[in-house]
Amino acid sequence: MKIITNDKLIQRNGKIGGTAILLSIIILVGGFFVNINNLSGEDMRSFYITLASFVVGFILVQVGLYFVNRYGGKPRMDERLDAALKGLPGDFTIYHFTTPASHLLVGPAGVWALLPYRLRGAIEFRKNRWRVRGGGFLQAYMSIFGQEGIGRPDIEAEHEVGKIKNLLAKHFDENESPEVNSALVFTNEQIEIQAEGAPLPALKVDQLKGFFRQKTKEKPITSAQLAAVKAALPE
Repeated sequence: MKIITNDKLIQRNGKIGGTAILLSIIILVGGFFVNINNLSGEDMRSFYITLASFVVGFILVQVGLYFVNRYGGKPRMDERLDAALKGLPGDFTIYHFTTPASHLLVGPAGVWALLPYRLRGAIEFRKNRWRVRGGGFLQAYMSIFGQEGIGRPDIEAEHEVGKIKNLLAKHFDENESPEVNSALVFTNEQIEIQAEGAPLPALKVDQLKGFFRQKTKEKPITSAQLAAVKAALPE
Protein backbone atom coordinates (compact mmCIF):
# COMPACT_ATOMS: atom_id res chain seq x y z
CA MET A 1 0.00 0.00 0.00
CA LYS A 2 1.23 3.46 -0.88
CA ILE A 3 0.97 6.23 1.73
CA ILE A 4 0.80 9.92 0.78
CA THR A 5 0.83 12.28 3.77
CA ASN A 6 0.95 16.06 4.12
CA ASP A 7 3.58 16.01 6.87
CA LYS A 8 4.08 19.79 6.86
CA LEU A 9 0.39 20.41 7.52
CA ILE A 10 0.29 17.79 10.28
CA GLN A 11 3.38 19.14 12.04
CA ARG A 12 2.22 22.76 11.75
CA ASN A 13 -1.29 22.10 13.00
CA GLY A 14 -0.02 19.81 15.74
CA LYS A 15 2.15 22.69 17.01
CA ILE A 16 -0.81 25.06 16.78
CA GLY A 17 -2.84 22.70 18.97
CA GLY A 18 -0.09 22.32 21.58
CA THR A 19 0.56 26.06 21.67
CA ALA A 20 -3.14 26.88 22.02
CA ILE A 21 -3.52 24.52 24.98
CA LEU A 22 -0.41 25.94 26.68
CA LEU A 23 -1.65 29.50 26.21
CA SER A 24 -5.08 28.55 27.52
CA ILE A 25 -3.51 27.18 30.72
CA ILE A 26 -1.42 30.33 31.22
CA ILE A 27 -4.42 32.60 30.63
CA LEU A 28 -6.76 30.59 32.85
CA VAL A 29 -4.22 30.44 35.69
CA GLY A 30 -3.61 34.18 35.35
CA GLY A 31 -7.34 34.85 35.52
CA PHE A 32 -7.61 32.61 38.57
CA PHE A 33 -4.97 34.61 40.47
CA VAL A 34 -6.55 37.90 39.45
CA ASN A 35 -9.84 36.58 40.81
CA ILE A 36 -8.21 35.54 44.11
CA ASN A 37 -6.93 39.07 44.57
CA ASN A 38 -10.42 40.40 43.99
CA LEU A 39 -12.58 38.07 46.08
CA SER A 40 -14.66 40.98 47.32
CA GLY A 41 -15.61 41.82 43.71
CA GLU A 42 -15.15 45.53 44.35
CA ASP A 43 -12.51 46.01 41.64
CA MET A 44 -14.57 45.88 38.43
CA ARG A 45 -11.47 46.08 36.27
CA SER A 46 -10.12 42.88 37.83
CA PHE A 47 -13.54 41.29 37.44
CA TYR A 48 -13.62 42.00 33.70
CA ILE A 49 -10.03 40.78 33.30
CA THR A 50 -10.97 37.52 35.03
CA LEU A 51 -14.08 37.12 32.91
CA ALA A 52 -12.15 37.81 29.70
CA SER A 53 -9.42 35.34 30.67
CA PHE A 54 -11.98 32.58 31.21
CA VAL A 55 -13.65 33.26 27.85
CA VAL A 56 -10.36 33.43 25.93
CA GLY A 57 -8.97 30.43 27.80
CA PHE A 58 -12.06 28.37 27.01
CA ILE A 59 -11.86 29.25 23.31
CA LEU A 60 -8.16 28.36 23.19
CA VAL A 61 -8.85 25.02 24.89
CA GLN A 62 -11.44 24.29 22.20
CA VAL A 63 -9.03 25.16 19.42
CA GLY A 64 -6.14 23.26 21.00
CA LEU A 65 -8.11 20.06 21.63
CA TYR A 66 -9.48 20.12 18.08
CA PHE A 67 -6.05 20.41 16.50
CA VAL A 68 -4.36 17.93 18.85
CA ASN A 69 -7.08 15.33 18.35
CA ARG A 70 -6.98 15.73 14.58
CA TYR A 71 -3.25 16.20 13.97
CA GLY A 72 -1.49 15.13 17.17
CA GLY A 73 -1.55 12.38 19.73
CA LYS A 74 0.54 9.23 19.95
CA PRO A 75 -0.01 7.53 17.66
CA ARG A 76 -1.54 10.10 15.35
CA MET A 77 -4.73 9.23 13.53
CA ASP A 78 -2.98 8.87 10.18
CA GLU A 79 -0.34 6.59 11.70
CA ARG A 80 -3.02 4.43 13.31
CA LEU A 81 -4.82 4.01 10.00
CA ASP A 82 -1.57 3.23 8.18
CA ALA A 83 -0.70 0.52 10.70
CA ALA A 84 -4.16 -1.04 10.45
CA LEU A 85 -4.06 -1.13 6.64
CA LYS A 86 -0.48 -2.35 6.38
CA GLY A 87 -0.35 -5.42 4.19
CA LEU A 88 -2.92 -4.33 1.61
CA PRO A 89 -1.66 -4.71 -1.97
CA GLY A 90 0.39 -2.02 -3.66
CA ASP A 91 -2.51 -0.87 -5.81
CA PHE A 92 -4.09 0.67 -2.68
CA THR A 93 -3.17 4.26 -1.82
CA ILE A 94 -4.14 6.19 1.29
CA TYR A 95 -4.05 9.98 1.26
CA HIS A 96 -3.78 11.96 4.50
CA PHE A 97 -4.66 15.66 4.31
CA THR A 98 -3.68 15.90 0.63
CA THR A 99 -7.19 15.66 -0.85
CA PRO A 100 -10.49 17.41 0.00
CA ALA A 101 -11.18 14.50 2.39
CA SER A 102 -8.91 14.24 5.42
CA HIS A 103 -8.25 10.51 5.02
CA LEU A 104 -8.97 8.93 1.65
CA LEU A 105 -8.34 5.31 0.66
CA VAL A 106 -8.29 4.46 -3.04
CA GLY A 107 -7.81 0.98 -4.43
CA PRO A 108 -9.50 -2.13 -5.84
CA ALA A 109 -12.07 -1.83 -3.01
CA GLY A 110 -13.16 1.53 -4.41
CA VAL A 111 -12.93 5.09 -3.15
CA TRP A 112 -13.42 5.50 0.60
CA ALA A 113 -13.37 8.53 2.88
CA LEU A 114 -12.35 7.34 6.35
CA LEU A 115 -13.52 9.19 9.46
CA PRO A 116 -11.43 8.12 12.49
CA TYR A 117 -12.45 8.58 16.13
CA ARG A 118 -10.52 7.99 19.38
CA LEU A 119 -13.71 7.35 21.36
CA ARG A 120 -14.05 4.49 23.80
CA GLY A 121 -17.07 2.95 25.47
CA ALA A 122 -20.09 1.80 23.47
CA ILE A 123 -21.14 3.30 20.15
CA GLU A 124 -24.81 2.80 19.29
CA PHE A 125 -26.92 3.63 16.27
CA ARG A 126 -30.51 3.76 17.41
CA LYS A 127 -33.57 5.64 16.14
CA ASN A 128 -31.46 7.21 13.39
CA ARG A 129 -29.05 8.72 15.91
CA TRP A 130 -25.51 7.88 16.97
CA ARG A 131 -24.81 7.77 20.69
CA VAL A 132 -21.83 7.10 22.97
CA ARG A 133 -22.19 5.39 26.33
CA GLY A 134 -19.41 5.11 28.90
CA GLY A 135 -15.87 6.14 28.09
CA GLY A 136 -14.89 7.36 31.54
CA PHE A 137 -14.24 10.75 33.11
CA LEU A 138 -11.75 12.04 30.53
CA GLN A 139 -14.09 11.47 27.64
CA ALA A 140 -16.97 13.06 29.54
CA TYR A 141 -14.75 16.05 30.34
CA MET A 142 -13.74 16.45 26.69
CA SER A 143 -17.36 16.19 25.59
CA ILE A 144 -18.15 19.18 27.79
CA PHE A 145 -15.65 21.13 25.72
CA GLY A 146 -17.22 19.94 22.49
CA GLN A 147 -14.46 17.48 21.67
CA GLU A 148 -14.49 13.76 20.93
CA GLY A 149 -18.26 13.45 20.81
CA ILE A 150 -19.82 11.29 18.12
CA GLY A 151 -22.06 14.12 16.92
CA ARG A 152 -23.59 13.49 13.49
CA PRO A 153 -20.98 11.41 11.66
CA ASP A 154 -23.43 10.68 8.86
CA ILE A 155 -23.54 14.39 8.02
CA GLU A 156 -19.77 14.73 8.29
CA ALA A 157 -19.30 11.66 6.09
CA GLU A 158 -21.72 13.04 3.52
CA HIS A 159 -19.73 16.27 3.48
CA GLU A 160 -16.42 14.42 2.97
CA VAL A 161 -17.91 12.27 0.21
CA GLY A 162 -19.41 15.33 -1.48
CA LYS A 163 -16.02 17.04 -1.67
CA ILE A 164 -14.45 14.01 -3.35
CA LYS A 165 -17.39 13.69 -5.76
CA ASN A 166 -16.95 17.32 -6.75
CA LEU A 167 -13.27 16.72 -7.41
CA LEU A 168 -13.89 13.61 -9.51
CA ALA A 169 -16.67 15.33 -11.45
CA LYS A 170 -13.97 17.46 -13.08
CA HIS A 171 -12.27 14.34 -14.46
CA PHE A 172 -15.16 11.96 -15.21
CA ASP A 173 -18.32 12.05 -17.23
CA GLU A 174 -21.39 11.84 -15.03
CA ASN A 175 -22.07 8.16 -15.66
CA GLU A 176 -18.43 7.06 -15.52
CA SER A 177 -17.41 8.38 -12.11
CA PRO A 178 -16.94 5.62 -9.50
CA GLU A 179 -19.00 5.55 -6.34
CA VAL A 180 -17.49 7.35 -3.36
CA ASN A 181 -18.10 5.68 0.00
CA SER A 182 -17.35 6.46 3.63
CA ALA A 183 -16.73 4.53 6.83
CA LEU A 184 -16.35 5.37 10.50
CA VAL A 185 -13.21 3.97 12.11
CA PHE A 186 -12.79 3.70 15.90
CA THR A 187 -9.14 3.51 16.87
CA ASN A 188 -9.47 2.89 20.62
CA GLU A 189 -9.30 -0.77 21.59
CA GLN A 190 -11.80 -0.13 24.40
CA ILE A 191 -14.77 0.27 22.08
CA GLU A 192 -17.97 -1.66 21.44
CA ILE A 193 -20.01 -1.01 18.32
CA GLN A 194 -23.74 -1.66 17.95
CA ALA A 195 -24.58 -0.16 14.59
CA GLU A 196 -27.11 -2.46 12.94
CA GLY A 197 -29.08 -0.53 10.34
CA ALA A 198 -26.56 2.34 10.27
CA PRO A 199 -26.30 4.25 6.98
CA LEU A 200 -22.55 3.67 6.76
CA PRO A 201 -20.06 1.09 8.07
CA ALA A 202 -18.75 1.57 11.61
CA LEU A 203 -15.57 -0.45 12.15
CA LYS A 204 -12.97 -1.14 14.78
CA VAL A 205 -9.57 -0.21 13.42
CA ASP A 206 -8.38 -3.83 13.42
CA GLN A 207 -11.31 -4.74 11.15
CA LEU A 208 -10.24 -2.37 8.39
CA LYS A 209 -7.94 -4.63 6.42
CA GLY A 210 -10.39 -7.53 6.33
CA PHE A 211 -13.22 -5.18 5.41
CA PHE A 212 -11.40 -3.78 2.38
CA ARG A 213 -10.18 -7.18 1.27
CA GLN A 214 -13.82 -8.30 1.20
CA LYS A 215 -14.85 -5.17 -0.69
CA THR A 216 -12.12 -5.88 -3.26
CA LYS A 217 -13.75 -9.23 -4.04
CA GLU A 218 -16.93 -7.38 -4.95
CA LYS A 219 -15.01 -5.48 -7.68
CA PRO A 220 -16.71 -2.11 -7.17
CA ILE A 221 -14.30 -0.23 -9.45
CA THR A 222 -12.74 -0.98 -12.81
CA SER A 223 -9.04 -0.80 -13.51
CA ALA A 224 -9.61 2.17 -15.82
CA GLN A 225 -11.62 4.04 -13.17
CA LEU A 226 -9.00 3.32 -10.53
CA ALA A 227 -6.21 4.65 -12.75
CA ALA A 228 -8.23 7.77 -13.54
CA VAL A 229 -9.01 8.44 -9.88
CA LYS A 230 -5.35 8.19 -8.92
CA ALA A 231 -4.40 10.47 -11.80
CA ALA A 232 -6.83 13.08 -10.43
CA LEU A 233 -5.26 12.98 -6.97
CA PRO A 234 -1.87 14.31 -5.83
CA GLU A 235 1.15 12.03 -5.89
